[in-house]
Amino acid sequence: MKIITSTKDLADFCNAAKTFDFVTVDTEFLRETTYWPILCLVQMATPEDAVIVDPMADNIDLSPMFELFQDKSVVKVFHAAKQDIEIFVKLSGEAPQPVFDSQVAAAVCGFGDSVSYDNLVRQITGTQLDKSSRFTNWSHRPLTDKQLTYAIGDVTHLRDCYLHILDLLDKKQRHAWIEDELNALMDKHKYLVQPEDAWKRLKMKVNRPRDLAMMKRLAAWRETKAQQQDVPRGRVVKDDAVYELAQQQPTSAKAFDRLRSFSKGFGRSSSAEEIIKIVTEVQSIDKDDLPSVPRKPNGPSPKGAIGDLLRVLLKAVSEGEGVAPRIIASSDDIDSIVLDDEADVRALSGWRRNVFGDKALAIKHGKMALGATPEGIVPIEIDL
Repeated sequence: MKIITSTKDLADFCNAAKTFDFVTVDTEFLRETTYWPILCLVQMATPEDAVIVDPMADNIDLSPMFELFQDKSVVKVFHAAKQDIEIFVKLSGEAPQPVFDSQVAAAVCGFGDSVSYDNLVRQITGTQLDKSSRFTNWSHRPLTDKQLTYAIGDVTHLRDCYLHILDLLDKKQRHAWIEDELNALMDKHKYLVQPEDAWKRLKMKVNRPRDLAMMKRLAAWRETKAQQQDVPRGRVVKDDAVYELAQQQPTSAKAFDRLRSFSKGFGRSSSAEEIIKIVTEVQSIDKDDLPSVPRKPNGPSPKGAIGDLLRVLLKAVSEGEGVAPRIIASSDDIDSIVLDDEADVRALSGWRRNVFGDKALAIKHGKMALGATPEGIVPIEIDL
């Protein structure tokens, strides 16, 4: 295998890659102690060649690779692409175009939901990969032959997987089934977390407008601080600490000693001073200017019987189509359909509506039932 450590060699490979229909891509990176991932290796393979690019080599310029990634005549093939693409967006400002994610495509071809790379390779090629080098320090130089063999295997076997899955998509006529997911992967804005939107990542909910305003401001503060210091969000404050701050709203250094999420003495830190300032500012916001807390919707509960029936329907439809359930509808989609016939969810548009959405609405309104047969659960139209 060839290890590229110079801009010239990288440019030569990328120029050659532009003559092919696709190039497979993978990365190795570290992120345990940083906010931004540290790119350690880039592996690429064309139908005729495979290389490992060392982005940590002295004076190497990755511009030829980023130029290749913007060549729309060459499909960039990944497996579980999000983290890889996030790195390239951070380094170049753009997401590769166009992309193909073998994990996404495999889900509509009968390989299961979120199939791992080694499992996919084993199912398609019969090759058992050695994954013992998966957890390794990729920033350490020199890399061992075992590490390099592991790294290059993530793109050489991907070539066979890509061609096999592409053939299945053709035979099943399901290219349109993954179009939304692939387009989303190419949207660079999905990888750029704006501090003012950071609160949306939090799973915890609050019930009072001022608590919500506090959570938004605190999440933005944490995101900004993590980005500036290049540390994980949890190194600033953990998620449950943001939630506790939003509810308890400490206004003095001593008040932090009464919070479970903070160690003794945190109240005297510069971060505590910044938090107290945020709390004071939010507490002074006029009541009419506070954000609205979403009201709990009226009507049937998404976790009730109708929701249960729709989940059984989804399982039956996904098994019948040989598709992973999440490709057709998410749990949130089902909750939304229970509450609103016109919900703005993917399950009620395009091919998903044809295979699932219309049946879900029919069951919701008593126009369709589910029957148990020797072949499994099947939807049955009701003649009213």
